[in-house]
Amino acid sequence: MYLSVVISVHDEQDNILPLLAEIYAAMAGGPAFEVIVVDDASRDATAARVQGGLPGYPTLRLIRHEYCAGKSAGLVTGARAAAGDWLVLMDGDGQNDPADIPAMLSMLAADPSLVLVNGVRVTRRAPRSKRLASTFANRLRRAMLRDDCPDTGSGLKLMRRDLFCDLPAIDCLHRFLPAFVRGRGLAYANMPIADRPRLSGVSKYTNLHRAAIGLFDLFGVMWLLRRQKRPGAVTEVKAP
Repeated sequence: MYLSVVISVHDEQDNILPLLAEIYAAMAGGPAFEVIVVDDASRDATAARVQGGLPGYPTLRLIRHEYCAGKSAGLVTGARAAAGDWLVLMDGDGQNDPADIPAMLSMLAADPSLVLVNGVRVTRRAPRSKRLASTFANRLRRAMLRDDCPDTGSGLKLMRRDLFCDLPAIDCLHRFLPAFVRGRGLAYANMPIADRPRLSGVSKYTNLHRAAIGLFDLFGVMWLLRRQKRPGAVTEVKAP
């Protein structure tokens, strides 16, 4: 198995190098992998610091956006450029623990039918107001989409690359991956993962912003799921 770890970052200059060190330590001795950092038009020294780390990590790649396009756009950019058959998607703020990646790979090895392993944060390291907002959003999404997923807010996910690249490249894609997988009749699993405080900096979203955008996105995804059609097995008939 060849893995591509894809990280979409915006203004994470103090977090990205410590995170990269953790990733390479956690995955040492495992399957071959690359790490793709997509810099979403950061205004700080994020790109410069990743570029400075390239000589020390031969499988590290840096891709830059000209304009800030959002987290999902960064993940899509990285996935399309990836060489791996499988993607490890994760945040660049240090809240995802790379030590959880080997357990995700073990879950996949135990059940080859899976196309997605979704990280579920078991102990949130966030202010109470943020935890309450997240709980409400997850319950609403789960009830309306019936994706059987208790938490889609974590950035840490393991997913088959060809499937991810075949999904609609919408702005909120990273929050609805279980729903899209379930909507295609494919199998996924939830796995408890650690949730850590940010290493440095502040969140890019407020509770009000998440609520307003999230509700709009939810109805959009419901529409998309209802409109997609699955033809089942596709075969080409050859001349006798």
